[in-house]
Amino acid sequence: MVGVPDAYRGKTVKAFVALTDAYRENVTPDELIRFCKERMAAYKYPRIIEIIDEVPKTLTGKYLRRKLRDQ
Repeated sequence: MVGVPDAYRGKTVKAFVALTDAYRENVTPDELIRFCKERMAAYKYPRIIEIIDEVPKTLTGKYLRRKLRDQ
């Protein structure tokens, strides 16, 4: 999850999701947002979800958030 500019809030939450092949065709970003909205506080759930093939990582396995912010 990263923060992206938002006209109303200043910043909002954007999530990047890498799905396995079993779920790739069955799950939509809207379904994931609805799932998160039911289980998370209003200020925490992602307003934008982007489905990607693979989350970029460093050699040590940490997520490269700055690379995700540029997308």
